[in-house]
Amino acid sequence: PGNTPSMFSNAGIHDPDGLILDLEDGVAPDKKFEAAFLVRNALRNINFYGAEKMVRINQIPRGLDDLKFIVNHGVNLILVPKCESAEQIHMVNEKIAEIATDKNRPIWLMPIIESADGILKAKEIATAAENVVALAIGLEDFTADMGVQRTREGNESLMARNLLTLACKSAGVQAIDSVFSDVDDIEGLQNTIKVSKSLGFVGMGCIHPRQIRPIHEFYGPVEAEITKAKKIVLAFDEATAKGLGVVSLGSKMIDPPVVKRALHTIEMAIKLGKLDNNWKEQMLTENA
Repeated sequence: PGNTPSMFSNAGIHDPDGLILDLEDGVAPDKKFEAAFLVRNALRNINFYGAEKMVRINQIPRGLDDLKFIVNHGVNLILVPKCESAEQIHMVNEKIAEIATDKNRPIWLMPIIESADGILKAKEIATAAENVVALAIGLEDFTADMGVQRTREGNESLMARNLLTLACKSAGVQAIDSVFSDVDDIEGLQNTIKVSKSLGFVGMGCIHPRQIRPIHEFYGPVEAEITKAKKIVLAFDEATAKGLGVVSLGSKMIDPPVVKRALHTIEMAIKLGKLDNNWKEQMLTENA
């Protein structure tokens, strides 16, 4: 919450990918003005240990007034809540362009889709501007908009999450799943991540530091996926070196999309520290 500076100073030590300083739902209406100054000062002065500095502004049009507190003070990404149209993204970018002192410093946008209208316009929103790099889904507000209860299993939002990930994949942006609100239910979080990953989400929000490690662990590739990917990549390298147009692994032919997915798995495994960057050389030495 943007008006709780006691939570800012240690946030980066938990190794998150990004930290969201909130000016919207996490701040009471009568505290929003002071929160804007506190967030501005945090962006200027606090060491977040390499985590991306993110700010969730208020719903448009009120959120446009928040931009003067963050645009020139080091924010990396702005979350646009309850986004329902490309026009809202255009309004944010026009305001950024108006007040930014460094026109060359990129500021990324992550619209949050939280309504039926937003879901149905997800592709429009995802392609609204080049600095839209991800869409997130907010299931608390979405289920309220639909008039249904949010459940642990999440079946009530399955279609919406599918539509959002399809839009993201088509637009070439990241799909970020909603937060899991029960911080004590790590097993439930793990099960949610497995479903989320199968739908095409590449990450999700956290509301407590204890959720960070399971999210990193379970969104990343498991050992069996890494082993299979290594075999596919080595077979691809061997076929390429021989000038062959067809890649085979044992008795199976490997299609280009399979190779592409294997390369992505390897990249993710290296980034998450599950695989050494020199894994090829190590395997070739072991097999020599």
